[in-house]
Amino acid sequence: MDRDSHTDDEIRQILSLNKVAVVGMSKNEEKAANYVPKYLISQGYDILPVNPTADVILDRKCHSTLSDISEPIDIVDVFRPSDQVLPVIQEAIKKKPKVIWLQEGIHNEEAEDMARNAGIKVVYNRCMLAEHQRLF
Repeated sequence: MDRDSHTDDEIRQILSLNKVAVVGMSKNEEKAANYVPKYLISQGYDILPVNPTADVILDRKCHSTLSDISEPIDIVDVFRPSDQVLPVIQEAIKKKPKVIWLQEGIHNEEAEDMARNAGIKVVYNRCMLAEHQRLF
């Protein structure tokens, strides 16, 4: 699976955005869906967990869905299997984030095209933690 074609400058610009909704954030400290947002919090990001089965993760109130978030979102960071991304993207488009970021190993062309057609940048098959460490 290829990575998207964003340049380092474009990724740097995306990573300068601050408010990140993390869909599929996990309570399990051994999962990337926990330690990646934990790292981002340590770097000053405002993380909004989205997990319908948790009340609080990393001392932040969880939202059951993206639609439950009332404030503007810069980035929707997705930790869901590729075959479960489409409904997440459909919901994300309604929130009008600047970027939808599909973590490493996640790629769904139909969903990505839908987001791009709605004017939203899409990053796929990249890890926000790895990219942040690499570029900053």
